[in-house]
Amino acid sequence: MLYDRQSGSTRSLTPQFDASVGAPLWSPNSSMLFFESEEKGTTPLFSVSLAGGVHKIVDGDNNQDVAISPDGSFLLFTRAHAARPVELYRARTDGSQLQRITGINDAIFASLEIPSPESVWYEGAAGAKIQAWLFKPPQFDARKKYPLILMIHGGPQGSWGGWSYRWNPPLWAAQGYVVIAPNPRGSTGFGQQFTDDIRGDWGGKVFIDIMHGVDYAAALPYVDSTRMAAAGASFGGYMVNYILGNAGNRFKALVSHAGIYNFESMYGSTDEVWFDEWEHGGMPWERPEEYRRYSPHMFAQNFTTPTLVIHGANDFRIPFTEAMQLFTALQRQGVPSQFLYFPDETHWVLKPANSILWHTTVFGWLAQYLHVKN
Repeated sequence: MLYDRQSGSTRSLTPQFDASVGAPLWSPNSSMLFFESEEKGTTPLFSVSLAGGVHKIVDGDNNQDVAISPDGSFLLFTRAHAARPVELYRARTDGSQLQRITGINDAIFASLEIPSPESVWYEGAAGAKIQAWLFKPPQFDARKKYPLILMIHGGPQGSWGGWSYRWNPPLWAAQGYVVIAPNPRGSTGFGQQFTDDIRGDWGGKVFIDIMHGVDYAAALPYVDSTRMAAAGASFGGYMVNYILGNAGNRFKALVSHAGIYNFESMYGSTDEVWFDEWEHGGMPWERPEEYRRYSPHMFAQNFTTPTLVIHGANDFRIPFTEAMQLFTALQRQGVPSQFLYFPDETHWVLKPANSILWHTTVFGWLAQYLHVKN
C-alpha cells in the first residue's frame, strides 16, 4: 500500500497479486519496490513500480533477505532450497545475471549425496490440486521397496519447500525412507483462498488433502504401503494427533511434536488467544461445537497406533500440558508410547545437544516400527 503524505490518500500497488508480500525494499531512487513472496513451495523475488504492475525477477528456490546496491544496479540476497542451505547470490534488478557469490557449504556438501526433491501434484478435497515434495534416500533404487514417511508442516499457514535446520526432509530420507511433504489447505503460496480454506475446518478438507497425498505416495511402485509413519510439529503435531484418532490404522508409528490435543484447554493457556478465536469463530463458550468437532481428544477412544510424544516446557504457543494429556490417554489405553520432554526448550528444539537427542530418539522410534536399521 502506498500512502501519499500530502494528499492523505492510500492506494494498492498489488491489487491483482494473490499472495502475501514480504520484506518490501525501496530502490535508491524510490521509483520501485522489491519484495519476496511464496509461490507453490518456492519464494521468488518480485518488483513493482509506483505505477503498479508486479514482475517476477528471480524464480525458483527460496530467495530472501534482499538488499540493494547503493547505485541501484543489483540485488544481494540469500538463496536456498530443500536440499541445500543458504548461500549469498546477486542479480541485476531485472533478475538477469544471477550469480552465486559464496560457497561456504561447498566442502561439506561435496562429500554428501542429497537428492533434490521432486515436486508432484495430486487431487485433494473437492478436486483441488495439491502440491507436495517427494524426497528419496541416497543411492535410491527404484527396484526396491522403501517405507514411507508423511511429514506435515506447522502453521498451518506455512509450506514445505525451503531448507530447515530442525525438520529437514532430506535428513529423514537419508535414514532409508521415501518422504512425502504435502502443502495442503492452509498452506501459503497457493492463493489466499487456499490458505483461508482451513479456517474452522482443521479436520475437514485439509485432512482429506493430506490423506490423498498418502494414497498418492503409497501407490508408487517403490513404496512399501505396509510400512508407513507420519510426523509433524505444531499444526503438524495437531494433525498427527487427529490422524491418531481417525486414520491411525494406516500407519505403523506416529511422531507428535508440540501438537494441540484439546482445543478447549489450549485456548485457556496459549499465548496466542486471538488465533483460536479466529480459527473457531469465537470463544469456547460461544462456539463449543466448533472447538470440539475436530479436537483430537474427542477421538481418544480410537487410539491404537504407537506414538512418540515430544514437547518443551517453555512452549507458550502450545503449552506442554497438551502433550501430557495426549500421553496420558495413550498410556491409560495401553498404546505403545514414549514422552520426550525438554525442560529447556520452547515451541522449537534449538539447542545443538537437544537436537541430537531429538533426532536420535525420533529416528530410533521410526526404525523400531518400520524395521529399518540406522
